[in-house]
Amino acid sequence: MASRKTRPVKRRTRTRSVARSRVPKHAHSWRHVVKAQLANFELVKAGSSLRLQIFSNEEKIGQLEVGRGSLYWYGRNRKSRERVDWSRFAEMMDELAYGK
Repeated sequence: MASRKTRPVKRRTRTRSVARSRVPKHAHSWRHVVKAQLANFELVKAGSSLRLQIFSNEEKIGQLEVGRGSLYWYGRNRKSRERVDWSRFAEMMDELAYGK
């Protein structure tokens, strides 16, 4: 057999970066917190809904109740609610997002 000349394998050396203190991405407290409550696992029955309580800096700013036919918004500590059907909600979101 003929002998082959092998080349030495070049190894890459790692360069170490300067040590720096690592700050966690979420070192600060969350600005908004959402707590969910599901009344009925399947939203096919009347009266079943998903309730989302929205907090900002540990203060409740409102509650959103999502159902099959519409959604309801309760502002801060109000007892009355604002009903918004899905068609109107879509229009509101389009206007907000795209500036109709």
